[in-house]
Amino acid sequence: MAVYVKDVMTPGVAAVRPESSLVEAAQLMRTQDIGDVVVADGQEVVGVLTDRDITVRAVAEGLDPMAVAVRAVCTPDPVVISPDDPVTDAIALMREHSVRRLPVVENGLPVGIVSLGDLADALGSDGTGLGGDGTGKEA
Repeated sequence: MAVYVKDVMTPGVAAVRPESSLVEAAQLMRTQDIGDVVVADGQEVVGVLTDRDITVRAVAEGLDPMAVAVRAVCTPDPVVISPDDPVTDAIALMREHSVRRLPVVENGLPVGIVSLGDLADALGSDGTGLGGDGTGKEA
């Protein structure tokens, strides 16, 4: 039974610098077979960039992905969560902020990503993977 973010998150982080080009970020996503990267300035998470951000905020606007920096189209100051937080907190944050992914940060360092898909897998097809009442709390 998955109760904590650390139990369902995807460990490890693919990260790019804010000054990286969108092409660099897209190539990393392709190589890693992922749809998002953390934007980090040193060890600090300063943004999240998704494949959709590149498509909608840059390519669809006619911007040159070779010339545009990640910082120009990423979502800045993302909401983050701790690996020791309950999965229900991740669900609440995603709903509240209308996001599909949360960087997982421990002691100020990114350690993984938890996605809507991770949470759906944890819940299972019947929606009861978090406990009998779906809240993650024992009865």
